[in-house]
Amino acid sequence: MNAPRDPIYLDYNATTPLLPEVVDAMLPYLRAHFGNPSSTHVYGRRARAAVELARQRVAALLGCAADEVFFTSGGTEANNLAIRGVAEACPDRRHIVTSVIEHPATASLCQWLARHGYRLSRLRVDALGRVCLDDVTAAIDDTALVTVMHANNETGVLQPIAGIARAARARGALVHTDAAQSVGKIRVDVGALEVDLLSVAGHKLYAPKGVGALYVRRGTPLAPLLLGAAHERGLRPGTENVASIVGLGVACERALHDLDAIAQRLRALRDQLWTLLCARVPGIALNGHPDQRLPNTLNVRFPGVSGNALLQHTPEVAASTGSACHAGGESASTVVLAMGVSPTEAIGSVRLTLGRSTTEDDVARAADALARAWARLRGDA
Repeated sequence: MNAPRDPIYLDYNATTPLLPEVVDAMLPYLRAHFGNPSSTHVYGRRARAAVELARQRVAALLGCAADEVFFTSGGTEANNLAIRGVAEACPDRRHIVTSVIEHPATASLCQWLARHGYRLSRLRVDALGRVCLDDVTAAIDDTALVTVMHANNETGVLQPIAGIARAARARGALVHTDAAQSVGKIRVDVGALEVDLLSVAGHKLYAPKGVGALYVRRGTPLAPLLLGAAHERGLRPGTENVASIVGLGVACERALHDLDAIAQRLRALRDQLWTLLCARVPGIALNGHPDQRLPNTLNVRFPGVSGNALLQHTPEVAASTGSACHAGGESASTVVLAMGVSPTEAIGSVRLTLGRSTTEDDVARAADALARAWARLRGDA
């Protein structure tokens, strides 16, 4: 008897599988090369060399110097280190500017700072999901940090980070961007973005879960969150997760090698999926900007049904209604609501995100399955 066929995976913004070359690179550091990178003997030196090579590979992808890359346990820790680290390093400025569409790793920390005496300004987004630069300029007032995500995890919409950074710098504020979703999908150059800090999450670009990085521009004031020894030049104490750091380095090297080709292929497949759904689902609508978004991301509203119900009736497709980090429950996405969509319409949103392994056949079968499920729920089939 044949085993049941796995559903088509269209949830790459939630997490990605490890690339085979990432696994191959990690295995020696899970088996033979077990040394502590802080040890001075040969076992330690081998591990340290691997960590530093990975640091160079991450830096090459981001367009920065290797000594501006600090390894963390993932995007959440990187965001926390950036935001709280700046807040503690700049005690005379107790104002944080962020947006209404941030990931919980940013939003929750900003709310925590607000409960501890910081003023918090939350920028609105327009109907296409983008922050207005005039609002940024108006919000900055004795501000320590402006933190706005590079690409939204639900809609894929890209924010005008370089413009935000210029507005912030003109008023003496530092700038952080959560680039967990964009790094590895599009070109992310810290110089072009003009940011002071940028967060990376390994499992969003085919590296392991539990590893990430924070770019910190030289000279940026930053206090450590954790206290301990002098690992990561004193900013992130704790023995390094060598195998996962190696994996992140290889994933970054691979992304740099074929980024444009993969992005072009995924954009074509994403647009094909959208065309197929439009042909079968009258009234379907796009959430977010038609052009300024990640090439792999399609967030759409199915009319007259809930997104959760639709996915429950489409076992052939593994997707989500929004962020995997605040999934659960039947409620409209706060990101979609922030764009001015009514709760009745927003409840029908589904996030479909493609990846390296997605094929034309996957797209065709997924569109057919979703359209048939929508028709059944509407009573049309």
